[in-house]
Amino acid sequence: MPNAEIPATQQHTSKVARDKAMIADWGSIQWLVNREAFPTTGITFGYVEIEAGRKNPKHHHPNSDEVLYLIEGELEHSVGAESVRLKPGDVIYIPSNVPHDARNVGTCTAKMVVGYPTGERRIVMHEAGVD
Repeated sequence: MPNAEIPATQQHTSKVARDKAMIADWGSIQWLVNREAFPTTGITFGYVEIEAGRKNPKHHHPNSDEVLYLIEGELEHSVGAESVRLKPGDVIYIPSNVPHDARNVGTCTAKMVVGYPTGERRIVMHEAGVD
């Protein structure tokens, strides 16, 4: 049910903002759409940055597939035992329960968006670190 105290346009929008991102030693992630922000949604959508020379911890998602679209930078992305080089404009699909991580092999911050077909994305870490 719409909240009368919030303008209708803000009830359906979100914006990338560094102060709302979760900061890690490898970069940052901000959830733009998920069940926490929009209680009736069936998707999770986020904006991620990985600093040059860094990687996020290996992990998997037990309850959903993942799609990543690379906006800027260059990644070496593992999917299970395979590794794929991604450049701007590339999309990678990661099935649920498959361990994966991304290493920024470029010289600038890699910027990407990620999506999951669930409003409550879950994660199982295979390496120490913060998601």
